[in-house]
Amino acid sequence: MVFLAVLVILVSVISVMGYQYLTVVLAPEYNSDTMSLNYEIVGSGERNIIWIHGMAGTKNYWKKDLAQVTGKYRLLLVDLLGFGDSPKPQSEYSLEIQLAALENIITKEGFNDGNTLILGHSMGAVISLALFAKRPDWFVGATVIGLPIFESRDQFFEQMSSNSFFDKLAVSSYGKVFCILHPLYIVKWFKPKNLTDDVFKDSKKHTWQSYYNSLNEVILKTDLYALTKSIRNRKILFIHSTDDEAAPIINVEKLARHFTSAKLMEVKDGDHQLFLKEPLEVWKAVGDFFDEKSW
Repeated sequence: MVFLAVLVILVSVISVMGYQYLTVVLAPEYNSDTMSLNYEIVGSGERNIIWIHGMAGTKNYWKKDLAQVTGKYRLLLVDLLGFGDSPKPQSEYSLEIQLAALENIITKEGFNDGNTLILGHSMGAVISLALFAKRPDWFVGATVIGLPIFESRDQFFEQMSSNSFFDKLAVSSYGKVFCILHPLYIVKWFKPKNLTDDVFKDSKKHTWQSYYNSLNEVILKTDLYALTKSIRNRKILFIHSTDDEAAPIINVEKLARHFTSAKLMEVKDGDHQLFLKEPLEVWKAVGDFFDEKSW
């Protein structure tokens, strides 16, 4: 019986690995002309906001209590390339590729009119700042939640290895294999308490390539100090939990000091998924900071 159980487990693991590997290998190369991001526009307000999710997230990440603000804002919710229901092609998933894919949608839907706020969480926060720096005339400002900025790759690995068992595996030498096997552990028995059921269910909507490459190309290779030099005088709201174990607040504090029109909102008793815990507090903070006079 034990042998049979072990055999079943091995066959399952090999089958999942084979399927996930072939899904990436057989996928077409990325073509920005034919592969459009999945997105939706909700709300009818005069203010525009683009919402960019984080690693393994989707546009649905932002839908908690969304009805509270759709009368005030017109919202563009986007699935990043390689995540959610957006295409998952063969790609480097570099910062430049993600920005270009977003630019196509933003210009198509008219969110590049200079009356738009861009808001991102985690990896989406990095992408939001990068897009703001690249297209400063498109936006009135940015809000970044749980910004993952690290002094070095070593600091990142040290930080993650001190967190949960899953975090340790993800940054270990078996990290790529761990990514390939994600369908086996993104099941309800392993759901983190800080994720809603819908967000956790959506978190499997990626490939090992889109996750692994995005981590390395967007989060670990982006120099936010150099990237944001051109927008140091623009309005930026940093929202960060003092208890964020995935993105240390001390690094965000250091970066925020370089901005002359920025505000750092420190939230106690939160974590990396701060928006899911306190969505209305986030909405209020955004509205208060970007008041009528600043638009």
